[in-house]
Amino acid sequence: MTTEGWNVTVDTRLCVRTGLCAASAPERFELDENGQGHARSAVLPASEEVLEVAESCPIEAIGIRDADTGERVFPPSGA
Repeated sequence: MTTEGWNVTVDTRLCVRTGLCAASAPERFELDENGQGHARSAVLPASEEVLEVAESCPIEAIGIRDADTGERVFPPSGA
């Protein structure tokens, strides 16, 4: 991973409110008043932890893009 930051979004139309993201990485994700997850800041540090949280979302509601280039990190292209 060469970038330092990722734009991380949670698609609220897909989120089924399992809370897995906030439970797995509470310093990076939190739940809103409706129980939907979202990133704690617009740009999160690029890390294996953030990628693992996105990969473990049961319905892939978490999207990651490189903050500098806008290139999609997760889900992978073609997914």
